[in-house]
Amino acid sequence: MSRYVGPSCRQCRREQTKLFLKGTKCLTEKCPVERRAYAPGQHGQSGGGRPRKTSEYAKQLREKQKVKRMYGITERQFRNTFDGVTHETGVKGTNLLVALESRLDNIVHRMGFAPSRKAARQLISHGHVDVNGRRVDIPSFHVVPGQEVRIAPASRELVAVRAAQEFAARGQPVAWLSVDSDKAAGRMLERPTREAIPINAQEQLIVELYSK
Repeated sequence: MSRYVGPSCRQCRREQTKLFLKGTKCLTEKCPVERRAYAPGQHGQSGGGRPRKTSEYAKQLREKQKVKRMYGITERQFRNTFDGVTHETGVKGTNLLVALESRLDNIVHRMGFAPSRKAARQLISHGHVDVNGRRVDIPSFHVVPGQEVRIAPASRELVAVRAAQEFAARGQPVAWLSVDSDKAAGRMLERPTREAIPINAQEQLIVELYSK
């Protein structure tokens, strides 16, 4: 399945929650989820005129769609990620989120070098990101504890990078990443725990969906 290229905010409205796909816009009054808190489409406000009973399958599917859209990956990438952690020890749902959080595009975003994962993928694809001193242009690259991720020296003054850093400075980075804003570099300190992953998700529903 190809990657979704339509309006990002439409996905947030469909899931009826903020997926933070548009960077700083998601935190302003311009956010469509705040202005139009109903699903997109012809029957978004009315729900078709009849109350709908949500089945367990529908709940599982919506949760999978929400998390997949949050990380901005395709159905195949999401399923491959799930299959890749199936045989790991531990809780499957947590292992899935850890694998998604360990993607290079997510790490670049978490470190504050890009306002969204989509913007991070663009930086990486254009060759602006190094891992342990070597250029990596694959957004799905799996970062492991101890590796250094940095913006290439020639790219540190990019307007988009500087703007993202200024905005990120207002918040607190996740505990499992260390960031040196002056050098536009950071390091993954450890494998994150579920409590250290700041997303609102019921990952067990995804496990149940894929276990059918």
